[in-house]
Amino acid sequence: LHALCSTATFVSLSTGPTASESLVKGKVGQDITVPCSYRVRSPQDITSMCWGRGRCPSSKCNGIIIWTNGWKVTEQYNRRYTLKGNLTMGDVSLTIMNAEEADSGTYCCRVEISGWFNDEISNHKVVVEKARISTASPHTYTSEQTSAPGSTGESSSTITRTWPSVSASEAPQTAPGPCSNISDCSGVTSNLQNQSVSHPSQQNSENWLYIGIGLCVVLLAILFLALFLT
Repeated sequence: LHALCSTATFVSLSTGPTASESLVKGKVGQDITVPCSYRVRSPQDITSMCWGRGRCPSSKCNGIIIWTNGWKVTEQYNRRYTLKGNLTMGDVSLTIMNAEEADSGTYCCRVEISGWFNDEISNHKVVVEKARISTASPHTYTSEQTSAPGSTGESSSTITRTWPSVSASEAPQTAPGPCSNISDCSGVTSNLQNQSVSHPSQQNSENWLYIGIGLCVVLLAILFLALFLT
């Protein structure tokens, strides 16, 4: 019986307290809170605790981040890791401010309870993911078409078209017409009429000029002939 009790005591001491585990997810740039708490029924229950990186060891914390005596934070190794809860009420949740991908990993919360292997321990796996960036398509035109009453098709449908943007330099330009207004067109018409009227008069004057020159030549020839004969 004595040997059996000794064996049971050795097994219980070697295994120690059982650690609970949880998974906490967050996005890069956000504040992530890793929950941890213990019961406080009276001021005598307030106790010290620590947060560390990695799984909880047999005692204390590995890769210590924060120590608290239960009333205030006594050690803080990184300002991005803080305790924002009410410590005197047993809320010792860890807040990771402006989380980074490097903050991903396992965290240990150990609340020190007096006595052999009475500490309350819990392991928390933290996963920090990159935030997704959504891009909206610009220049989207949406129109809604409604079918006529009594039709058997769907009552409405939505058609979405995406139009490319066109700069002022790329916009098509229309070549100017022969006249931009009524006054210009009237001026062009009058010029054409003047040209059509003046053309025959010029031809008539040129014909009379040729006839006059011919008559002068004939008269001069007759005059020379008369002088020669006399």
